Amino acid sequence: MAAQSTLKNMALCLSAVCLICSAVVGGAYALTKEPIDEAAKAKTTASIARVLPAFTAEPELGSIELNGANYTYYRVPGTGVAVISATSGFGGILSVMVGIAEDGTIHNTTVLSHSETPGLGAKCTTDEHFIAQFQGFDPTAKTLAVKKDGGDVDAITASTITSRAYALAVSNAVAVFNQLKEGGLSNE
Repeated sequence: MAAQSTLKNMALCLSAVCLICSAVVGGAYALTKEPIDEAAKAKTTASIARVLPAFTAEPELGSIELNGANYTYYRVPGTGVAVISATSGFGGILSVMVGIAEDGTIHNTTVLSHSETPGLGAKCTTDEHFIAQFQGFDPTAKTLAVKKDGGDVDAITASTITSRAYALAVSNAVAVFNQLKEGGLSNE
């Protein structure tokens, strides 16, 4: 004999389905949380290793507010600081990790995420000439802006907005480094 289709039966059936689905989703979250966190940590550590000179110390996580924006940074004593800086590019947010050596020069940069146009602005991740010009860049001797704006950075062809955003992200990271240095953090 089939169950009666009543409001009570429908509510009980729907509640049972929701409980089972919630348990499955909760279980999947519990099983995957640790591997996802480990993968994110490995990605961050690899990015820090890419933008700073070789180091053996454990990077120290910190954050700072500057000009109304929050910045995350990783300080490696005796090596430098890796700052995560995000700006608005042509297609959306451009997030860059900038490695700044203890002497204030930029060691290297790497794009963490972007929404730039494939084949144009997305070249900020692959254009060797564009990326290489930031390596060893001394912000006390040069200007972190595209040449079109009176700076010393060659823009990516047909991607001036992305190039400006990238240079601004690097400039903001340098400002964060300078603020940290004034606070005595980079000399510990």
